Amino acid sequence: EVQLQASGGGLAQAGGSLRLSCAASGFTFDDGYIVWFRQAPGKEREGVSCIISSDGKTYYADSVKGRFTISSDNAKNTVYLQMNSLKPEDTAVYYCAAEYGTVCGHDPEYWGQGTQVTVSS
Repeated sequence: EVQLQASGGGLAQAGGSLRLSCAASGFTFDDGYIVWFRQAPGKEREGVSCIISSDGKTYYADSVKGRFTISSDNAKNTVYLQMNSLKPEDTAVYYCAAEYGTVCGHDPEYWGQGTQVTVSS
């Protein structure tokens, strides 16, 4: 059974930083990709960043490019999202999701629970 555990959310001030973690069990990192999504109240879910484990390629939404960094520790089966220069509009519930394959998808098969990120101005 695949399980994803997201953590690291919390309250930050604008301009601050947070690091989210997504720990996976039952999922072979080397054969898949991990995506971070976020959803703010009243808004549609947004893909934030994706990493393809087999080759390390990363992708970012324009809204976070240059501020967020995704990385993975395949030995620990954990993916991180380092969020710097946070803005109030980054406030959302962040989810990590995973699927086998080498192309980042919009609706991966496996999802973790969300972690709340709140950025105050």
